[in-house]
Amino acid sequence: MKIFAVSDTHGDIDEFVSFVKQLDRPDFIIHLGDYAEDGYKIEKRMGIDTIVVKGNCDFLDKRKTKEEEILNLNGKRIFITHGHIYHVKMNILNLFYRAKEERADIVLFGHTHIPLIFEEKGILFMNPGSASFPKGTEGKSFGFLDVGKQIERKIIKIK
Repeated sequence: MKIFAVSDTHGDIDEFVSFVKQLDRPDFIIHLGDYAEDGYKIEKRMGIDTIVVKGNCDFLDKRKTKEEEILNLNGKRIFITHGHIYHVKMNILNLFYRAKEERADIVLFGHTHIPLIFEEKGILFMNPGSASFPKGTEGKSFGFLDVGKQIERKIIKIK
């Protein structure tokens, strides 16, 4: 099951959509908030099912988008959140404990605008960075996951 994870688009999806259209089509896209409406626009423009959670900048969300979702894919449990309610800019401890409570195998989160992939005590954490307004030196990016018996994962830079 191939997934693109994107976050923190803040109203600017054109470059992401143009870039992704050149790649092999994923099974679905996950938008991790900060302009949740962008996730729905990506779904419409790409014709790819998109799961959306809202972030701290989605206070005007009229769709009642959830702040968290749980997906069960190929025997893996994926916890999806923007991350702001867990204070991920300070550390991931709160997010880690929430992932343990949810029995998550994978955690997808955004909010920091900085891409990150690591494992902690059997849980894979991925922050795809920002597809529009990156921080740090990594540039615009999104995440790729292929969830099967093994979990392939990488950060893809938007060129």
